[in-house]
Amino acid sequence: MADAFTIVHVYPDLLGTYGDRGNALVLARRAAARGLDTVVVDVTPEDPLPTHGDVYVLGGGEDAAQALAARALLADDRVAGVLAGAPTLAVCAGLQLLARSFLGPDGTRRTGLGLLDVTCDRLTTRAVGEVVTEPDGLDLPTLTGYENHRGTARLGPAARPLGRLVTGTGNGDDRTEGAQEGSVVATYLHGPVLVRNPALADLLLTRAVGSLPGYDDEAVERLRDERLCAADPRRRVRRAWSRPGGRARRAASSRSPAQPSGTP
Repeated sequence: MADAFTIVHVYPDLLGTYGDRGNALVLARRAAARGLDTVVVDVTPEDPLPTHGDVYVLGGGEDAAQALAARALLADDRVAGVLAGAPTLAVCAGLQLLARSFLGPDGTRRTGLGLLDVTCDRLTTRAVGEVVTEPDGLDLPTLTGYENHRGTARLGPAARPLGRLVTGTGNGDDRTEGAQEGSVVATYLHGPVLVRNPALADLLLTRAVGSLPGYDDEAVERLRDERLCAADPRRRVRRAWSRPGGRARRAASSRSPAQPSGTP
């Protein structure tokens, strides 16, 4: 498939913690649903990074695996240019690898690829649990995910957060979650994040190929409602999917906690 829409999954053997492979699978499914011939290319640290990818995906990994991934990425002087030129999703360790620097397993500061104006340090205690965040400057619904990390993300002036924190730890500053800069979208959210947030998957696809026809997945929307309610009990998202007319009522009932019913 010479003309296939190509999703490059970077080092899934090292950066595949907490089901992050699901992000590549969701992109493939949603691209195929729009009629695109689609292929997922898994890349190992021994392989040169393909330059023809339409979307690139990096997942999470433990400290030792992250260090091995950093060594391989930094050894290829084409990598930064390739990832800067295409829509790229980086999750957890992936975020840190694309930052200016992060802390290695021994606590020493390591150089990242520098695609994000972000410096990563360590939390005093591990962040584990559900996260809700409101997208920053993106036409997306509320984002939901699961975090399990010790990393922080201090954003410099060139980067902006992926979202404004509602619940959870996120970047460790009590205000923000993830980062975005240029072609890169980065987050500490697992879940996998694109399974829970199909609109974010579609954003990456749209950046790669332009506008796409709509695609509804009611099972995913039910999952989103359940997870948002579990993470933030203040939300009053009714279980509309199980009743006639539920889809229309859901849109009216899933406001953020700051906008209860009746608030304009």
